[in-house]
Amino acid sequence: MTFLDYAPAPESTAVLSLRASYGLFINGEFVDGRGDGFTSISPATEKPIAQFSTANDADVDTAVIAARRAYDRTWSKLSGSDRGKYLFRIARLVQERARELAVAETLDNGKPIKETRDVDIPLVAAWFFYYAGWADKLDYAGLGPAPRSLGVAAQVIPWNFPLLMLAWKIAPALAAGNTVVIKPAETTPLTAMIFAEILQQADLPPGVVNIITGAGATGSALVNHGDVNKVAFTGSTGVGRAIAKSTAGTGKKLTLELGGKGANIVFDDAPMDQAIEGIVTGIFFNQGQVCCAGSRLLVQENIHDEVIERLKKRMSTLRVGDPLDKNTDVGAINSRAQLDRITALAGVGVEEGAERWSPECEFPTAGFWFAPTIFTGVATSHRIARDEIFGPVLSVLTFRTPAEAIAKANNTPYGLSAGVWSDKGSRILAVADKLRAGVVWANTFNKFDPASPFGGYKESGYGREGGRHGLAAYLETSGWAAPGRQADRPKTSSKAISKGSQE
Repeated sequence: MTFLDYAPAPESTAVLSLRASYGLFINGEFVDGRGDGFTSISPATEKPIAQFSTANDADVDTAVIAARRAYDRTWSKLSGSDRGKYLFRIARLVQERARELAVAETLDNGKPIKETRDVDIPLVAAWFFYYAGWADKLDYAGLGPAPRSLGVAAQVIPWNFPLLMLAWKIAPALAAGNTVVIKPAETTPLTAMIFAEILQQADLPPGVVNIITGAGATGSALVNHGDVNKVAFTGSTGVGRAIAKSTAGTGKKLTLELGGKGANIVFDDAPMDQAIEGIVTGIFFNQGQVCCAGSRLLVQENIHDEVIERLKKRMSTLRVGDPLDKNTDVGAINSRAQLDRITALAGVGVEEGAERWSPECEFPTAGFWFAPTIFTGVATSHRIARDEIFGPVLSVLTFRTPAEAIAKANNTPYGLSAGVWSDKGSRILAVADKLRAGVVWANTFNKFDPASPFGGYKESGYGREGGRHGLAAYLETSGWAAPGRQADRPKTSSKAISKGSQE
């Protein structure tokens, strides 16, 4: 069979008006950082995009002070209805600048433009719209009487969904009445700084959201700051453990969304065409750089050969290359370091005796690339079945009975996501009930909605983001005093809180 060639259809970068350099966004203004600057590069071309500031300890302190002042004097005194208006305004501005944001995200991250255009940016707007609706309804969220905000939230986000993770963190925090200091990943700071411009457009009061850039030292200074009331982190399990240790006993509320090794379970009565697409989406969406990726495929033994044959055929149609090309399915790996990790773990899979297969791919001469890859003959003891690779690498295992599928799916230190494919709703529900995963998709994968909570168990972290549950992480309902200056504040009446007039 021959396939039609696609003519190049690159999205123009002319829509972008980027600055040569970006400072820190503190108290509603861009200011220079005191640390050494760094350059963000495009992972598809390795060409520089812009220069960014590094926030040192003094910059972090300045940002937290700005957030505390805004909380005390402005944001906590607004009604929920007024907070919701700001969130709604931000959502509309994200929609108005959607094309620009999509191009910037693809340029900085390496993911295909059709993903940023059709998934990331629409979801960013949806998250702000959703929490705009919650801002004046906190008393009716089922979280107890007179819920109140915590104070200053310190948030650290990863590089795989830079703007979407920013929305996941900021929207519920603001809706609940908190102020924010957020640090994007050092390899993907671009859209966070464009978002800062959106905050200026929205006339958000100064200091309500502060955005600081830098590497691990900046994030560490932020989460360990003494006047922070809430810490939210999405990233690696190792860093999550360190944050949990450093915040233990401080009184700071903490949510962690960490790694995953999701199981995608396909039964012999699954809708096959749909399942194949779900497998591809589960592991090759965003180059597999997804914490909830379906990186372990569990196939019922009697359909294994058919699934692999059809999966290989489908993978052969995937187009790998320029992420700004609207025909591209699989873009660039985010960084050289991440590419090296994926390459090393794939090599381990071969050494362990698994059979590796990838379609033929012609890569650009520059950039960070890895072909979509599947491993068959994988045992549960193999590292590629246990370690989070965080790349376009799928490990295939088999099972005979639902009980065996459940046992293998749960045989992991992680517990973030899973998928179940079957024509029988009763089977899906019975299996899902026994899976130790925070999110279980039924006959689909990697679908997100702001009304649905997301989070994990075990080494995948704790706490939930999204939905009503996402508000709970940023609210306190009774008898709790935050660390720092907020702990000394007098409690307000239920009547005052219901109007959003916290002090």
